[in-house]
Amino acid sequence: MPRPTLDILLNTPDLVAIHKPSGLATIPGRGETTSALEQLAAQLGLPHTGKDDPRLRVVHRLDKDTSGVLLFAKNIEAQRHMSHQFQNNTVQKEYLALIAGRPSAEEGEIDVNLAPHPGNPKLMATSKQGRPARTLWKVEQRFRAYTLLRVFPKTGKTHQIRVHLRHGGMPLAIDPLYNPNAPPVLLSHLKRDYRPRQGVEERPLIARLTLHAEKLRFTNVSGAEVELTAGLPKDFRATVNQLSKLAGR
Repeated sequence: MPRPTLDILLNTPDLVAIHKPSGLATIPGRGETTSALEQLAAQLGLPHTGKDDPRLRVVHRLDKDTSGVLLFAKNIEAQRHMSHQFQNNTVQKEYLALIAGRPSAEEGEIDVNLAPHPGNPKLMATSKQGRPARTLWKVEQRFRAYTLLRVFPKTGKTHQIRVHLRHGGMPLAIDPLYNPNAPPVLLSHLKRDYRPRQGVEERPLIARLTLHAEKLRFTNVSGAEVELTAGLPKDFRATVNQLSKLAGR
């Protein structure tokens, strides 16, 4: 069966960006059958290994289960140009995060160092000895038991948003790693008279990480400012719509 075509947001001689779906790893890894890098290379007819240009080159990553804007370079100069911006935190990033609970404030800042978890190599943790990490957030929309946040990571550490929000008492509504005991987001929990059909198990409104990389702003190789936007995927958008309709503040 052919793989679904990736949604391309930008395609120039230097850079290409996609709207990465949730569930697709950025790069090949252990246990992965495919990746955004491999699929996009095949879609564009470009190599993703070797030294010759043009070829598809990684400049940043998204967690496998995070959807949203993912940028690649097509040559070594563009890769160096963009990697420099990501490493120096001059790329502006905006995420949408559906969290469990209702923060008391309308906006805030989390400035807490992060380091690999001492007991679990799959996790990150807050640590005084860790590397500096800073995240800004503000309320986008409130619901009864959930809140949609707009999040602005000012650094780019692994799992930064997920760990910072949990540290601030605002874990993602669905996050198997950092909020493993969270209840599913079910229509029957929102709509009092809703009953699933007899004998049919109710499916959650959203069954993956509730984090989406919506916007990316950067300077391209020629010096022009570029802003890319990836709209909310269908499952995330439908969940927010149902919460707005049935569980508004």
